[in-house]
Amino acid sequence: MAAKPTASTAPPTLQWSTPWATETDNVHAVPRRRLLRAVENPARLVLSAFVSLIAIGAALLRLPFAVEGPHPGLSHALFSATSATTVTGLATVDITRFSAFGELVLLVLIQIGGFGIMALGAILAVVASHRMGLQQRMLATAEFGSIDAGALAEVDLRGVMVRVGQITLAAEGSLAVILFARLWLGGYDSAAHSAYSAVFHSVSAFNNAGISLYSDSLTRFVGDPLIVLPVSGAFILGGLGFPIIIEILRQVRGTDLHERRRLSIRQRVQPVRWSLHTKITLAATATLVLIGPLAVAVLEWRNPATLGSLDVGDRLLAAWFQGTSPRTAGFNTIDIGSMNEPTLLIVTTLMFIGAGPASTSGGIKVTTFAVLGFVIWAEVRGQNDVNAFGRRLPRGLVRQAITIALLSVGLVIASALVLVGTMDITLTPALFEATSAFGTVGLSTGITSTLPMVARLLLVLVMLAGRVGPITFVTALALRSRDLPYRYPEERPIIG
Repeated sequence: MAAKPTASTAPPTLQWSTPWATETDNVHAVPRRRLLRAVENPARLVLSAFVSLIAIGAALLRLPFAVEGPHPGLSHALFSATSATTVTGLATVDITRFSAFGELVLLVLIQIGGFGIMALGAILAVVASHRMGLQQRMLATAEFGSIDAGALAEVDLRGVMVRVGQITLAAEGSLAVILFARLWLGGYDSAAHSAYSAVFHSVSAFNNAGISLYSDSLTRFVGDPLIVLPVSGAFILGGLGFPIIIEILRQVRGTDLHERRRLSIRQRVQPVRWSLHTKITLAATATLVLIGPLAVAVLEWRNPATLGSLDVGDRLLAAWFQGTSPRTAGFNTIDIGSMNEPTLLIVTTLMFIGAGPASTSGGIKVTTFAVLGFVIWAEVRGQNDVNAFGRRLPRGLVRQAITIALLSVGLVIASALVLVGTMDITLTPALFEATSAFGTVGLSTGITSTLPMVARLLLVLVMLAGRVGPITFVTALALRSRDLPYRYPEERPIIG
């Protein structure tokens, strides 16, 4: 007599399939228990990954043949490795000091640091969602940019990384071709060096690293639209975040071919329905992309040290680039240290806000900034709920946004005070430098190369906190989210 089949005692597995996956995707079963163990402490997981990469990069950059001439020392190697891994772009050592080996080390660190943060962000959001209920899943969705809360429960981690890799290679490859054609055919350099420079700058631009092979960044191309516009387009695209890019591609493509054949003509031409995350990110990005260049143009138009010495066309191009770059890109085509004080304040604000979640950017993220704006708008109008684009935002999400913003403000101010105390500088450049490090931007008024040892180590920590802080902090909050079995009596203090 045949024995009865018994229930399997093997660890439960989940079939992960992305909402953007095609039928030909190779979907693998991933042991849930192993993943949960790996992210039992998400902050430790991400932090250890970045610290390990920084340590390896610093060791490689410390090698004698990583630089040309006398080596500046371990602290400078550590600073450079941290700047590249966190895709910041601040530099205590001129890029021309590095040998070809040193430049390749920086390039690899930029690529891994930029690609890794997006993949880790997606994975942490996915795994966190399996530890939470529907409400907490929605919080993770809003922070990490998953396309919808339902789909977050079934995501192919390998598929996520493959899609991120495809987008990264496509964007960087396209930009590299454009830059190579311009650099070589434009007579800027030889074919070999133009190709190398094109690849380096395309990786640096899409990953929002802001590290250039030229000691003056991109100032030599200030009036060249074939360099300025593609580079700015790449770092804006990289700053959106891969969930936004994937959703846009889905809407442009409509759906995969097999599914599209089954749709009626009416279904194919239905209006685009964006997710709330996409709506907020695109709206906030568009607003800042308009405000930044306009502010730079108005405030610097007559400044002979920045825009004033250029013709009208070059002024507009430079204002566009320098108004969009502070949102974590870090390249510059004009002298940042010669900007007027009001402009530096605007740029500092843009650096603090940053770009989209789960992207190659830093800062508090545009979604956090937008949520705070919605909170203020709801309070001004006397509304109990915080609404955005016809949807009500969870109160837990509002608390997370406020917490991230206040902790970030505290970190930037404390860092600026330390810089003022250890260097002979005023508050403006100190605040600018601290915000640039936290926002992983890389712009500087020119004081980075003069940082003492204490300030260098401080900014290493600030760059690391600005890069991994928001993702690890919010995921840790989501995993620890719980309801108390009791509530205290309510009482109102006086506000204002």
